[in-house]
Amino acid sequence: MGTGVVPEAPEAVADAVRNRLRDLERRVAEAVLARRAVDPDPDDPYRGQYLTPEAAERLLASPAGPHCPAAAPPDPPEAPPGSGLGRMAAAFGLSPLDVELLLVAVAPDVDACFERLYGYLNDDLTRRRPTIGLALELCGLPAAGPGRFRLAARSPLIAHGLLHVLDSERPLLSRELRAPDRITAHLLGDDTLDDALDGFVHVPLGPPDQLDPASGTARRIAAAVATGGPVHLVDEAGRAGQLAVDALRAAALLPLVLDAAALTGEPDQPERLRALAREARLSGGGLVLGPLERLSPHRSPGSRLLRELCDATRGVPVVTHAAHGWDPAWSGESPVVMTVPVPGPARRTELWTRTLAAAAARHGHPPAPAPDGLAELAATYRLDTDQVERAATVAVRSAAALDRPVTVGDLRAAVRAQNGTGLARLARRIEPAVGWRDLVLPPSTERQLREFALRAKHRDQVLGRWGMRPGGGRGHGVIALFAGESGTGKTMSAEVVAAELGMTLYVVDLSGVVDKYIGETEKNLERIFVEASRVNGVLLFDEADAIFGRRSQVKDAHDRHANVESAYLLQRVEAFDGIAVLSTNLRSNLDEAFTRRLDVIAEFPLPDAGQRRALWDRCLGTAIPRAADLDLDRCARRFELAGGSIRACAVTAAYRAAESGGPLGMAQVMAAVLAEYRKLGRLVLESDFGPWLTADHSASGG
Repeated sequence: MGTGVVPEAPEAVADAVRNRLRDLERRVAEAVLARRAVDPDPDDPYRGQYLTPEAAERLLASPAGPHCPAAAPPDPPEAPPGSGLGRMAAAFGLSPLDVELLLVAVAPDVDACFERLYGYLNDDLTRRRPTIGLALELCGLPAAGPGRFRLAARSPLIAHGLLHVLDSERPLLSRELRAPDRITAHLLGDDTLDDALDGFVHVPLGPPDQLDPASGTARRIAAAVATGGPVHLVDEAGRAGQLAVDALRAAALLPLVLDAAALTGEPDQPERLRALAREARLSGGGLVLGPLERLSPHRSPGSRLLRELCDATRGVPVVTHAAHGWDPAWSGESPVVMTVPVPGPARRTELWTRTLAAAAARHGHPPAPAPDGLAELAATYRLDTDQVERAATVAVRSAAALDRPVTVGDLRAAVRAQNGTGLARLARRIEPAVGWRDLVLPPSTERQLREFALRAKHRDQVLGRWGMRPGGGRGHGVIALFAGESGTGKTMSAEVVAAELGMTLYVVDLSGVVDKYIGETEKNLERIFVEASRVNGVLLFDEADAIFGRRSQVKDAHDRHANVESAYLLQRVEAFDGIAVLSTNLRSNLDEAFTRRLDVIAEFPLPDAGQRRALWDRCLGTAIPRAADLDLDRCARRFELAGGSIRACAVTAAYRAAESGGPLGMAQVMAAVLAEYRKLGRLVLESDFGPWLTADHSASGG
């Protein structure tokens, strides 16, 4: 055999493997010579394909037969502590004999000459890997001795996936041993992640998060990791993933971040989990898994997967994170549970500033100062570290496409793009296209709307860091009631508030929420509340009295179920973490218990004459040409219409003007108002419409 057993590799890593394989090479050569010495025809080209009677007698008479006394086991040398073998032995609890058996299995993957020699010793040139019997022989162990149990299913070599036993249908001693490619690569100095983990494990790049240096939260998590056993982080701000990575780095461990969503779709789960635990031990790393909500651990498949993961990675540092606590049923070993503090506005602004600079550098754009209003934006939105990074990248690219610096508008649009489609499937999504100048409301109502927007902007500071709503499981949500008749501007006002916050408006369709079957309405509402808490949006329950109505005296099962629905809503609204608006035409129909839980109540009265004049002017706009006889003052004085009705009249009049081909005149407006009156079922008086009523009768043949 040649001496070039090990290919070029880092000397400090591969020296121990090279020396041990040279010793194995010597023992294989001795075994070959010994086999040839007792073989009457060592050059027989058909050896291994038949067994002559003489050969059978020789096997029974040989000292290695089944009735021979066991030879004394050898004493393999210890692996040097600093070598790859030494680190592997320490990480997996391998004995010197385990290391020797592993090297016997690895040898054909390092030097091809071992293949043919193993085939010769196996008495079958087609079987080029060592069998269990051959491995025991090369280690100087008897086939029936205790050494064979080092290759049992629960032994360190097999249980940790360092060796695979093939051909399970064969007798034990003739089963082949194979080392995974990742083990061979590690012994030769290559620490690239196992290909079996591609797609759901990655190693994050870059230094630890500067917002939480190792002296703060990350160091406390690292100290918990160092005590051994899993650690669970309760996190409502989406920062736990980065903190877990920083903590593992502070503990001198390589962070391996798992993609929970990809993990759930893996068909060959046990083998993948074993490869995951093996990789963590090989690389001296720790695992980061979360948010656990993606696994749905409260359901049977998710909880089973989490338990299998915890069992497979026992002894490996594992940090999990979620918005809720840990259920002891998920694992036989309970973790240390730590709560991640919510960052203040200053740290959020610093994160945005640093992430924007990094995004600009990645895309080759010159650095630019932070846009005006960044601090307010950072305080308003609830984003985790990954969402901030994605939003910053989108904003930088959008601004670069227009060859200008990043603005707050770019950032707001990028943040809205981070909203998932889960809530859009349950509610109608509206991108705000109106502002404060589009509203025509009494000053008191506008003050309440601005108060609502102010509370939404600063809720994390007041309710979170200052703790102004302690105890009782109360959330950090802000809820307003818009009460007024139909068409008074409630939905438009919610859109204006959403625009002020730079968020998307989601209008809940109650027809798809209320269900005749008991319990289904609550399930539908729960899905809406859960999805709404995950997005930066404003949730609008239109005609809210349909589900937030008063509880009644129980007379039958229907009353009891209706009261259960109301009780559930009372609890869920109080624990809500988002921004919601309840709109109703009949405030008196709402349960008083709901009213107590509201942050803002805005009344929307019917507009007075001055407001109606302003509404007519804004609804008609500036693009439509107006005739000289158009008298909007008369329309405002004579017709007591809500803003929605005035908008409908303006649209109808515009269609009539388009048909006539001339400017918009009083005839088209009065005809539109008359149609609206009839649609609303109002009394039509000649004193209000004058000659236009007669003209309408003549046109209709009345």
